[in-house]
Amino acid sequence: MSAADIEAYRAGLWPMPVRTKTQKRKMRRMGVEVEFSGLDIERIVELTHDQLGGEVDRVSDYEIFVRNTAVGDFGVELDFSYLKKLGREKDQDIDVDDLDNLAEGVLALFAKRLVPYEIVSPPMPMNEVWRMESLMARLRLAGAKGTHHAVAYAFGLHLNPEMPDLKAETILAYLRAFLALFEWLKVRSDVDLSRRVTPYIDPFDSAYIKLVLAEGYAPDMDQLIDDYLEHNPTRNRALDMLPLFTHIDEDRVRAVVSDDRVKPRPTLHYRLPNCQIDESDWGLIRPWRDWLQIEALASDPRRLDTVCRAYRKYLKNPAGALFKDWGAASSRWLLPELL
Repeated sequence: MSAADIEAYRAGLWPMPVRTKTQKRKMRRMGVEVEFSGLDIERIVELTHDQLGGEVDRVSDYEIFVRNTAVGDFGVELDFSYLKKLGREKDQDIDVDDLDNLAEGVLALFAKRLVPYEIVSPPMPMNEVWRMESLMARLRLAGAKGTHHAVAYAFGLHLNPEMPDLKAETILAYLRAFLALFEWLKVRSDVDLSRRVTPYIDPFDSAYIKLVLAEGYAPDMDQLIDDYLEHNPTRNRALDMLPLFTHIDEDRVRAVVSDDRVKPRPTLHYRLPNCQIDESDWGLIRPWRDWLQIEALASDPRRLDTVCRAYRKYLKNPAGALFKDWGAASSRWLLPELL
């Protein structure tokens, strides 16, 4: 992304979804998570603070916050929960056994070679998300490395868009739009092999896809959540619905999924894109525009119904279907202005 591009977004050209407001008439928000390597945590925090302002709050050697920026608190961390736990529990006023220090040092050395650092943004108003583009440009110039830099770098970029409302029919429309366009998104995202062999972005299975796309499927919220949990009792989906469903009905989700990493929030968790932060022609705008295709399709009942009917025919008999490549075929229903 060039400086001119960023200035254009700042001037109001950052593309927005069809539905920009929540039921409370507030601007929808979105969180962004960026995984990368190539810089140490001190340098990442320095650049984040310099770009966004605020105050630095050090939790440990592996976890630092930049608080009170214009759009909220940013977290910078080594994405390794055991080391973060060690760092939080370490009391700087107590002598620690040399063996403990050595073990932590070896773990840290290993982790910093293979485990990404991650910047976790606060939920930002969607018309302010361009600020992350500015920050990523600075990180790239400073030497940040993304998914394609090394074979072992399974680094991703996650988008957490707030839902416009929490009605079952709205959530179902987003699920249908995502499932109908998933093959196109997968090709568009050019998901790196290092990420495809991990379970973190597993696709939905065919039984669940057929259930959700079925013509007469019109669940209430309880059935929508129960069906999801029956087929997807895991965080490991390219579109993770557990945070949203936990926000809506935490007891129902916790009865099936005990993973304490699932946090309730009124957002979807889209985790398919690579993080290609070190590539000059890549920026947040690319996966964001792709996501806006989901937003637009979910907000257009007639077009969504047309796509779903065509996809049902394809799934019923892919060998004899009119479309041999659903990923390419589904692109005919996209909005060209977002490509």
